[in-house]
Amino acid sequence: MYMNYEITAPFFEIGPKAYLYGEKALQLAKEADRISHQYGVPIIFTPQTVDIQRIAAETEHIHVFAQHMDSLEIGRGVGSVLAEAIKEAGAIGILLNHAEKRLTLAEMNKAIQRADSVGLATLVCADTTEEAMAIAQLEPNIILAEPPELIGVGHQGMQNRSYLVELNKGIHVINPRIRVLHGAGISSGKDVYDLVTLGAEATGSTSGIIKADDPFAMLEEMIKAMREAWDKAHS
Repeated sequence: MYMNYEITAPFFEIGPKAYLYGEKALQLAKEADRISHQYGVPIIFTPQTVDIQRIAAETEHIHVFAQHMDSLEIGRGVGSVLAEAIKEAGAIGILLNHAEKRLTLAEMNKAIQRADSVGLATLVCADTTEEAMAIAQLEPNIILAEPPELIGVGHQGMQNRSYLVELNKGIHVINPRIRVLHGAGISSGKDVYDLVTLGAEATGSTSGIIKADDPFAMLEEMIKAMREAWDKAHS
């Protein structure tokens, strides 16, 4: 775990995947930057690797994470994503083991250690409770728990969220410093509000924002709902 990384709850993650790049990704990042500052909600933004430098340079408040990183050392490795290059480009963290870019547990461990060694935070995805507990043993900064069947396709019913309190407890028994983000199927401000009300300290969205009629308005709706739900639950 990279100990110098701090993010306060509630927080949110936007994963543009390969939907956005270049100017469109930058514009969404700038809007996220404004909204993060306005509502006091930290936002992790995971752009295409080639867009990290520009987005990091032109924003102030968002946490720019790479979508992936390989564990190799400096040297050979054509086509690999190097930890030092990610950091020099301006990212402060990395995303690992997304359902669309799976890693073995051994590779996750090596990548987390490499990230720690260069000063990059780690956000690691888990699609089951068992996987989340195994990943917690590797001590990333954040675990992103998301059922893969809901990624990019739709709405989480309340019955699909009932596990989150027990999952949070299980992870925090292993390491109370690990933050837990519950994602997948987040398509509206109400989804965000409900999830925070149930005990989540973080969530995120990709298609719910990017495929919305007005992505900027949807992003603000979600962040506003997160702020309101969190303040109500902790007042």
